[in-house]
Amino acid sequence: MSSAPLASVLFVCVHNAGRSQMAAGFLRHLAGDRVEVRSAGSLPGDQVNPAAVEAMREVGVDIAGAQPRTLTAEDVQASDYVITMGCGDACPIFPGKKYLDWALEDPAGKGVDAVRPIRDEIKARVEALVAEIDAQREA
Repeated sequence: MSSAPLASVLFVCVHNAGRSQMAAGFLRHLAGDRVEVRSAGSLPGDQVNPAAVEAMREVGVDIAGAQPRTLTAEDVQASDYVITMGCGDACPIFPGKKYLDWALEDPAGKGVDAVRPIRDEIKARVEALVAEIDAQREA
């Protein structure tokens, strides 16, 4: 069996400090090395949201070492899936990519109690994405 990833996924939100970092953490956790994972932001923050880090820690996913990074055209070109979470027109469009927009509340400035439902929605969407990627592999 090939060791190449089944797909490459890029998660994008404005600050790359909450939603996209949680999604990337879940995808790495659920898919392991079967899927290549990237995350970036159109205007990256200085650090990952501490409430997002804590909410993820509660479910056994460590994103404490993640760093927000700037979205590049190369990130998009290298990805099969580009999943945006409120970055609007900042994401470059390239043919042949699957673009999804996940309308999720921004956890910026919220405490961990408010971040938990956002985390749980992201987990459900990532689980569905993993199932889609696995189904395409089997097709």
